[in-house]
Amino acid sequence: MEEEREHGGSGRTVCVTGASGFIGSWLVMTLLQRGYHVRATVRDPDNKSKVSHLLDLPKAGTHLTLWKADLMEEGSFDDPIHGCDGVFHVATPTEFSSKDPENEVIKPTVNGVLNIMRSCSKAKTVKRLIHTSTTGTVVIQPQPQSQPEPDQYDESFWTDINFCKAQKMTGWMYFVGKTMAEKAAWEFAEENGLDLITIQPSIVIGPFITPSKPLSIEMSIALITRNERLYPMLTRARAVHVVDVCNAHIYLLEHPQAKGRYVCSSHCFTIFDLSKSLSQKYPEFNIPTKFESVDESLKPIPASSKKLLDLGFKFKYNSDEYDVGDLCSEAIETCREKGML
Repeated sequence: MEEEREHGGSGRTVCVTGASGFIGSWLVMTLLQRGYHVRATVRDPDNKSKVSHLLDLPKAGTHLTLWKADLMEEGSFDDPIHGCDGVFHVATPTEFSSKDPENEVIKPTVNGVLNIMRSCSKAKTVKRLIHTSTTGTVVIQPQPQSQPEPDQYDESFWTDINFCKAQKMTGWMYFVGKTMAEKAAWEFAEENGLDLITIQPSIVIGPFITPSKPLSIEMSIALITRNERLYPMLTRARAVHVVDVCNAHIYLLEHPQAKGRYVCSSHCFTIFDLSKSLSQKYPEFNIPTKFESVDESLKPIPASSKKLLDLGFKFKYNSDEYDVGDLCSEAIETCREKGML
């Protein structure tokens, strides 16, 4: 089965938005390995420092083209999407702090997905659109004292936008933008008859080929770099390996029965679990083990990938064989190789 899927992309043309980013570039690499022809959209194809990691990929010379497109520019995705039979919308502003969140993060996220979808509708060739969402559209809810916490989160949960805006927790603008964008995407898909699948990865960890350090990698190694601003994101968290995220994107494009939202998350943990695992693997970093105002008896709440697994998908980096520290190991090695740690 794995061998058959290896050649599943032969001759097919797909578009990947946000191709120069962490997930986008790894997805492009995986698609090229599987024989797809890839149209990769970036903001500036002539900026070699931002795109050389794509042009250097195996098969890039024969199977990859770069296209200029901007999330905020109406119609700028028309040309790259026209003639494609699949589209992966990965591009998104990943700002966690902004002086003008509404205009710098939220509106571009929502308008971006609608721009892509309008281009898909115009193209008439697109059989399916895979939209990269996040578990940040699922797991952020007020927790009334009187009610028990959920045992797990799944695709039926939606993040409470008003709660995010009121609490203004780390990353609130990203969660609001992504939640509003996904809801707008579902509305557009229904009204225009587009075959849309949304995928909700948790914190994406693993090696990276981008020239700069991705935010989710910053997050995963925050205990090593002592980036305390990001600790709240790790208090009670979920994670998934970049290889599994990209494999899941392609699996959902290719699987005829795929439908709706799919959580993609293999691990759940608390900041104490992460601290313990990293301390054992990397004693040289002297990782903190105590965290102010965080209860040590805190239990993680998983985001369930049951729906994805029931479709036949398998995590390569599953929680039975790899703990959360193992997920971080390739990210740490890549940071060391690139002189970022």
